[in-house]
Amino acid sequence: MILVTGATGLVGSHLLYQLCQTETKVRALKRDRSNLDAVRKTFSYYTKDVDSLFQKIEWVDADLLDLSALELAFKEITLVYHCAAWISFNPKHRYKMRQNNVRGTENMVNLCLAHDVEKLVYVSSVAALGATENQELKTEENLWVDSPKNSHYAISKYQSELEVWRGIEEGLSAVIVNPSIILGPGNWRKGSSRIFYQIWKGLSFYTPGANGFVDVRDVVDAIVQLMHNKTTSERYVLNGENTSYQQIFDYIAEAMGKKSPSIKISPWLSGIAWRLAKIVSVLTRKAPLLTKETAESGNKTTRFSNAKIKSLLNFKFRPVKKSCFDFSDFLRMDLEK
Repeated sequence: MILVTGATGLVGSHLLYQLCQTETKVRALKRDRSNLDAVRKTFSYYTKDVDSLFQKIEWVDADLLDLSALELAFKEITLVYHCAAWISFNPKHRYKMRQNNVRGTENMVNLCLAHDVEKLVYVSSVAALGATENQELKTEENLWVDSPKNSHYAISKYQSELEVWRGIEEGLSAVIVNPSIILGPGNWRKGSSRIFYQIWKGLSFYTPGANGFVDVRDVVDAIVQLMHNKTTSERYVLNGENTSYQQIFDYIAEAMGKKSPSIKISPWLSGIAWRLAKIVSVLTRKAPLLTKETAESGNKTTRFSNAKIKSLLNFKFRPVKKSCFDFSDFLRMDLEK
């Protein structure tokens, strides 16, 4: 049986959709308060046969830090997709994020070893490749360098990867993937999906940075192929294209018939903005809309190579423009209901 963690998230829900089309039964972890309607909505983007596919999922309430609950979830499991992660750039979440990401992965690796799991695919992030001082093309061979420019999220993902490598040393068959910024339909007001909603509402500003972007469907296709490929003890960057934030905004605006953001925010203005956001956060006791880490990220140019995964699987990524148009259609469908 297959086990999926992070099953209600962007990657997890899309992975479940694909697995349910070929597997008779899939076990998926969720928190006891998780909203499964979000997963159903993901399925509905691609099929009208939601109920019959959904019946193939065996849902288990289990926190990644709760070993007793995880132990029960691992019964008869042979393959594991570990997609769960806490993503936050809010300083208040640093400790909990590291606990969930690092300790959670440690628990998953230990249980995979204890239950003789045939293979683990761990969904990490390009953040785990670390910050660089220049615009060099990042690959899987990039060595982590401690730097104040590494976000706390990046540190947590790097340390999580170390747990997987430790498991490999102890005999676990495992593969790590490092997706860049994942584009996909999900919670339109959270994570990378929020980009689409912001453009729809009318976004005027853009930052001069650039990054790697990848379609969530490509992430899922790649990890399923890697699970059934003989490769192990490797990691693979999953990146569709390297492009500017402005270009991504332009694609989405064009798809939605909206005006493209036209006001460029310089690093200097970004610095003022995150400081003001911090003051507002203190006064209102609400999470800041912008943090130092997110402001700095929006002004950086970071590029990633996808040559390794292309070579192994002859993998073809969807054009980012097509992804932007497809998912803009999904957002319009939701708004018009």
